[in-house]
Amino acid sequence: MRIYVGGLPYQSTEQDLIQLFEQIGQVTSATVITDRETGRSKGFGFVEMSSDDETRAAIEQLNGSTLGDRTITVNEARERRAPGGGYQSRGRSSNGGGYRDRYY
Repeated sequence: MRIYVGGLPYQSTEQDLIQLFEQIGQVTSATVITDRETGRSKGFGFVEMSSDDETRAAIEQLNGSTLGDRTITVNEARERRAPGGGYQSRGRSSNGGGYRDRYY
């Protein structure tokens, strides 16, 4: 199970995540998401732990805790959405009128 960690201080590193989550159990991977152009952290990342029990314990114990000077959000990561958001036109106007037609 993958864990989403949001609200990270922008200077956070993958090592910071590992150190935080190793207090709960064995970390198998940690990633801080960065901007492609600037290389700066986007303020969130993902952690994977060695067992589901450790994952659940980490979520319970670390959600709402602080890292640096920020309160972090820790929960189960959701599946990625398909590019474009997956909206479908439902024929609500004469030109097809879906969400995509109105906003893109």
